[in-house]
Amino acid sequence: MRKYFLIGASAFVLGAGSMAYVSQQALASAQAPKVKTYKMLELFGDVLDTVERQYVTEVDDQKLIEAAIDGMLTSLDPHSGYLNPDSFDDMRDQTRGEYGGLGLEVTSEEGVVKVISPMDGTPAFKAGVKPGDFITAVNGESVLGLSVNEAVKQMRGKPGEAVTLTIAREKSDPFDVKIVREVIKPKSATAKMEGDYGYLRVSGFNEKTTDEAEAALAELKAKNPKMKGLVLDLRNNPGGLLDQAVGISDMFLEGGEIVSQRGRDPRDIERYNARAGDVTGGLPMVVLVNSGSASAAEIVAGALQDRKRAEVVGLTTFGKGSVQTVIPLRGGMDGALKLTTARYYTPAGRSIQKTGIEPDLEVAETRDQAQRIANRAFQFSEASFRNALNAEEGKARRGAHIPAEAPPSGFDEDKGDFQLARAVDVLKYGSVAATPKLPKPEPKMAAVVSPKGAPALEKASPDKK
Repeated sequence: MRKYFLIGASAFVLGAGSMAYVSQQALASAQAPKVKTYKMLELFGDVLDTVERQYVTEVDDQKLIEAAIDGMLTSLDPHSGYLNPDSFDDMRDQTRGEYGGLGLEVTSEEGVVKVISPMDGTPAFKAGVKPGDFITAVNGESVLGLSVNEAVKQMRGKPGEAVTLTIAREKSDPFDVKIVREVIKPKSATAKMEGDYGYLRVSGFNEKTTDEAEAALAELKAKNPKMKGLVLDLRNNPGGLLDQAVGISDMFLEGGEIVSQRGRDPRDIERYNARAGDVTGGLPMVVLVNSGSASAAEIVAGALQDRKRAEVVGLTTFGKGSVQTVIPLRGGMDGALKLTTARYYTPAGRSIQKTGIEPDLEVAETRDQAQRIANRAFQFSEASFRNALNAEEGKARRGAHIPAEAPPSGFDEDKGDFQLARAVDVLKYGSVAATPKLPKPEPKMAAVVSPKGAPALEKASPDKK
């Protein structure tokens, strides 16, 4: 039975019709701890039977039971869930790196579909959909309350057809975005030069990522044999397959641990190690991250940071430190479970669940972004999920603060990439410590409305919301 291990932007089968009741004889012979469980299963059968007979319209038993299974799993954490056979096929297409749709990584938060990240070069990316956006309707039909799988099914379809998404975005009125479906063949790794330095963009982790990255970097080095260093860009990378995160990390390490995953049993530890051979030959490296860098991307950033192979520039990452195992049911004929089975840990033993990877040099992408971080405006992260797994005891995600750096007033944010520019500066100067620091930004004071309605101005602080 094939299992997929997902670290991304993640049963039992009851018969059709009324569920057969568990007999009193079975209950009597069951072990005491299971009696309550059997009684609750009998309750489920009672509820299903009542709905079938008394609901205002006829119901679809299969949809009801699939929704119940999915609800059971999603109550555990935001990344567990049930994949019906169609959704399981879609997931396999996506991990293979080719499928039809818009190019969005989405999740669900309290019945609302939320964007983790648009994929580079896809229709959603070109349309300007952003991480943290809420999708409230598809083609005018509300998706509020639908599972992620149901909402995604509405967004996917025949290539060439237009789909209208209704987007709710912070500090903006809801608006519609018209996007034309395409066959999504995202190239998850591309490379180019930034002056004397190489730039490797990894936008996701599907089955082709490591091969694509190795090929792209080999071609870049062949054309630029005097390349002085490398920027690995993992911004807005929602994650994907664990083995690909290990593969990308292995490209730049000479050996040692990359990541470990630990299940319920403290003795259940699986370690993943690098093999000898650094494809860059030891060139200095910087990893770029932001709050859209999740799961597999965080494994790579954490491994290279802990092993002192690269310094990290940008913003604190998303904070998804859990591993999902996809368990096919009857070979996939009944779909699959996507179940959180372990937490992952960086080589230094850090669990980044909820807290994320903090950069060695914190750099906001824009002046507005620096303002939002200072004012503690909503920052989309794993910690924003109400039922997310807990962080390590005593650890919490950093609250409101003024970022160390942001684009100065003379920097053209529309044409330039300030975070990338600072990453290149770190390579030029040899380290974050040796890089001349820019003056710390001074965000404007946050407007706070007083009880009488008169606006009062106060400086942003960690206690202000």
